[in-house]
Amino acid sequence: MAAVYSSKKHLRVEKWIYKSIGANPDTEMRWPAYLRGVLAFSAVSVLFLYLLQRVQGSLPGSLGFASIDPDQAFNTAASFVANTNWQSYYGEQAMGHVVQTGGLAVQNFVSAAVGIAVAVALVRGFARSRTGELGNFWSDLVRGTVRILLPIAVVGAFALVACGAIQNFSGIHGVGQFLGGSQQWNGGAVASQEAIKELGTNGGGYFNANSAHPFENPNGLSNLLEIFLILLIPFALTRTFGRMVGSLKQGYAILATMGVIWLGFSALMMWTEFAHHGPAFDIAGGAMEGKETRFGVGGSSIFAVATTLTSTGAVNSFHSSFTGFGGGITMLGMQLGEIAPGGTGSGLYGMLIMAIIAVFIAGLMVGRTPEYLGKKIGTREIKLAACYILITPALVLCFTAAAMALPTPVHSMTNSGAHGFSEILYAYTSGANNNGSAFAGLNADTQWFNTTIGLAMLLGRFLPMVFVLALAGSLAEQKPVPATVGTLGTHKPLFTGLLVGTILIVTGLTFFPALALGPLAEGLAS
Repeated sequence: MAAVYSSKKHLRVEKWIYKSIGANPDTEMRWPAYLRGVLAFSAVSVLFLYLLQRVQGSLPGSLGFASIDPDQAFNTAASFVANTNWQSYYGEQAMGHVVQTGGLAVQNFVSAAVGIAVAVALVRGFARSRTGELGNFWSDLVRGTVRILLPIAVVGAFALVACGAIQNFSGIHGVGQFLGGSQQWNGGAVASQEAIKELGTNGGGYFNANSAHPFENPNGLSNLLEIFLILLIPFALTRTFGRMVGSLKQGYAILATMGVIWLGFSALMMWTEFAHHGPAFDIAGGAMEGKETRFGVGGSSIFAVATTLTSTGAVNSFHSSFTGFGGGITMLGMQLGEIAPGGTGSGLYGMLIMAIIAVFIAGLMVGRTPEYLGKKIGTREIKLAACYILITPALVLCFTAAAMALPTPVHSMTNSGAHGFSEILYAYTSGANNNGSAFAGLNADTQWFNTTIGLAMLLGRFLPMVFVLALAGSLAEQKPVPATVGTLGTHKPLFTGLLVGTILIVTGLTFFPALALGPLAEGLAS
């Protein structure tokens, strides 16, 4: 990936794309121009996907489905463009082949490519000096799609078909009588969409059951393959970062931080879900409610951690049916900012923001001006980093408070008490962090939730990018600061420990009161 984003050559197909959109891929952009490219492309994508859903009833291949209502069309358009893929509809009962493949699947590719492009721009900010230029957004977008996402997704789709996932454009057909009623299924280009939804850490399912559906995730082997695809690019980007800044050790330090948190969360989830609390759990071999017998407690637990520590949102089990502490772990994983390893691109730039916060704290401890990768972390840089880490908590907590205070939204809760509060807290945590997974139990297909979660997804995706690109521009303009004996070694285990502690403390101070009202209260009461 470092070679992809550093190359001066353009493939023939890329040249065709640049010519069709009128872009000059060799023009360097400062951060305001780069940001305008991100926002303009995303705004056009939202509008196109919204209109595509609104005219679905008139399109061929709609499978007889009607056009999508305005509020749900807005929610879905915002969701897929923001790389969230939150779904407040039943996929197999709402979206035809044209919308699925020409709208949703396309956004799975380009929204992921946008995230990687922003991360690469920030890395260039660290790697460059005395210039405000961060590369070319259109070049980064096209290269990420054509050279990285598309080839891997093709291989992943073939592998999923070999595992048993379906890939066709069949219509709705009956499959027999069950329990006195008829059962109907519809086909679709499922394997190809499943591959990019995991690879691009998107998460939207072709079917309502998502990755618990046997057409999307047929067996234990496909389950492991999907987990691998989820984690592949976010973890690999740490080495890309190390190569581009000229020090692989720096990338390994970030990788170690992500790995420590991921392994810790996986161990905690396994422990909470395998813990037996009575004869029913003993007979079932664990907390099997809401889990697929094809995957069991272990496969479901690892998938849940992988999907909530990234911005994927795909689920192979109902997180609402997890134990109280297990549900809390899925929420905390998103509330960390999804940085271990996080989404495609968003995980890396989120972790680098936390690294800046960590070196700032270390500088305060020893009375030195904080530095990271030869760049001074001054007033401007720390303000931008602080704004970044405050946006998402503000969105989550404010929208959750409003939903709990108003009389109408709480009627969508299936459960009362701590679990009901967790349903709403999880929904806004998932939306604002661009995750997209659902706690289940909450009827989110209402005007209130479609609108507010849609706003949370857009604001949670693009406001942080403003501060990331502004920070990248500020860093790129600096001249490098030579390392001295007093410079903090940010490639050493000490810094990895400091970074892990900073992430957990900042998140704990922000979300602990809300978690105490929801999953912690439920877990302690069980």
